[in-house]
Amino acid sequence: MASAMIALATISYAQAPHTIQVHVDGLSKDTVYLAHYYGNKLYYADTTVTDAEGHLTFPGRPYAECGKHAIVIPGPKYFEFMAVTEDIVIETKASDPSKFVNVIESEENKVFYEFLGFIGERRAIASPYEQTLDDSTATETQIQEARQVLTDLGEEVGAEQKRILSVHGDKLFAKYLNMVLEPTIPEVPQNIANAQELQYRWYLDHYWDRVDFDDPRLVHDGSFHQILDSYWTRVLPQVPDTLLNSADRLIAKALGNDEMFKYIAHYITFNSESSKVMCMDKIFVHMVDTYYASGQATWMNEEQLKKVMDRADELRDSQCGSIIPNIILPGLDQETWMSLYDVDAKYIAVLIWESTCGHCKKELPKYKELYKKWQPKGLEIFAIGNDFDPEPWQEFVEEQEYTDWINVSDNPLINAQDSASALIYSGVTTLKSLNFRTTFDVFATPKVLLLDKNKKIIGKQIGAEQLGDILGRLEKM
Repeated sequence: MASAMIALATISYAQAPHTIQVHVDGLSKDTVYLAHYYGNKLYYADTTVTDAEGHLTFPGRPYAECGKHAIVIPGPKYFEFMAVTEDIVIETKASDPSKFVNVIESEENKVFYEFLGFIGERRAIASPYEQTLDDSTATETQIQEARQVLTDLGEEVGAEQKRILSVHGDKLFAKYLNMVLEPTIPEVPQNIANAQELQYRWYLDHYWDRVDFDDPRLVHDGSFHQILDSYWTRVLPQVPDTLLNSADRLIAKALGNDEMFKYIAHYITFNSESSKVMCMDKIFVHMVDTYYASGQATWMNEEQLKKVMDRADELRDSQCGSIIPNIILPGLDQETWMSLYDVDAKYIAVLIWESTCGHCKKELPKYKELYKKWQPKGLEIFAIGNDFDPEPWQEFVEEQEYTDWINVSDNPLINAQDSASALIYSGVTTLKSLNFRTTFDVFATPKVLLLDKNKKIIGKQIGAEQLGDILGRLEKM
């Protein structure tokens, strides 16, 4: 389990005058690793070998790289500690290193382990009462008693957390602890009609008050990742424009703190690229253009940066909010060239599909029914055949009677280099039209882009049923 948590990474760090000295009873000339947290993941940072009695020493961490760390011994087993700019002396046992930690020197880690001991004691007390709540045979009296005990324990933990913040507010552990404490939302007067909305706005405005944006060490603990992930995926509405504006505001808070800027920018960029939420690619392209292409992603080498920027370029023409490039391709007869920009409709669904695609064959009848319902209300479908050979596409369209909407496709002849060049230079078509698979990042079909009357992309990657729902909502606006 421990090995799954630890990413194999080698990172070199500058030396510091203080040291991390550990004695692990039960080790003898064994290899031991120093690992550090980056967000919620552990990465190897240094390695050494114990002496015959299990003693080892690591150089202390530079300030910007301080944070929650771990000593990883064979097994693998590990225990965590707070690496800060002070000498640290800890002893433990190889049989269970996290259980037998004894902090000999380090005020930071004494506070850290005192709190862990406090929490461990409360968990032991809580365990039988939690079992009572899960016991279907428990009496109402037992349930009420269990709830009261657990409530009291929760209040004790809260009081201890507040004590640590008050007495040890200068400690790094106190900053980590503060990050996981939710802001206390003030009560709203009873005569206020939109009380929940006001409380939500207050919560948003004060969500990041618990974070010291000047401290680079805060990213070296899972608590920072926890509140960032919660903010991005649960607190904020999953609306791309709202998320995009919130991303810029959050990153602005971290400017000047390279470690935090890197963590937030990286998280938002790659979360938006992999998100299943419609139109999140808009955020990915914005992040790359604003923070990567501008030279601010100093942690990436040239090859990595090029890969990210190339990916943004691949998504650029199909991102929500942009005007779709004109697509000019031959129609069903493969002789009449048809232009997307010539389509005059309130809504246009660009439907990219192929006749050999099983999923397409299941979806197309749904789009056919949708077209019958919505064509009188202003919907047009511009269907692009993704078959490289036009004959199967033509036969399928005609046999299944998908001839009511606009059908276009390419073919090997027009894609031949000489033909393509001649067609482009003569103005018959465009490079983006002939390369529509690249233009629209087509890796799977069917792929649908919903356009408004101005040819702006307002939806993508949507099935027929979802498309119908979106059109219904648009008509009510």
